[in-house]
Amino acid sequence: MKNKFLGTGEQGYNPVRKVQNVISGLRYAVLTDFSVGYKLILSLIVLIATFALRQQVDLLLILIATGLVLITEIVNSAIEALCDFVEERHNEKIKIIKDIAAAAVGISIVVWVVVCAVEVGEIWVQFKKQ
Repeated sequence: MKNKFLGTGEQGYNPVRKVQNVISGLRYAVLTDFSVGYKLILSLIVLIATFALRQQVDLLLILIATGLVLITEIVNSAIEALCDFVEERHNEKIKIIKDIAAAAVGISIVVWVVVCAVEVGEIWVQFKKQ
């Protein structure tokens, strides 16, 4: 797609190519970044359990929390890769940029852990009642 600001890229909007890029990027992130992969796997397990118990609101909450943590992890990985590409040597400014990106991930992980822990606790209580 053409970049309006830089005047680079190809003309036209191709939604199929956009979806292919999304799938390709997610696949690459899951296969190469352990932090993305394990969060996706753990979330899928909790999502399946909440779906099986017909808890749609809980399912959506877990989906939002998982989306938040995966988005921040992927953006953090992209920022780190870009910083490493721009400056290979140690640079205090680059370190600050990476630390800020890591802080965003840290906040999203806290939210994700709290949501998943509460949901797992609720699932555990329901199974104990049966």
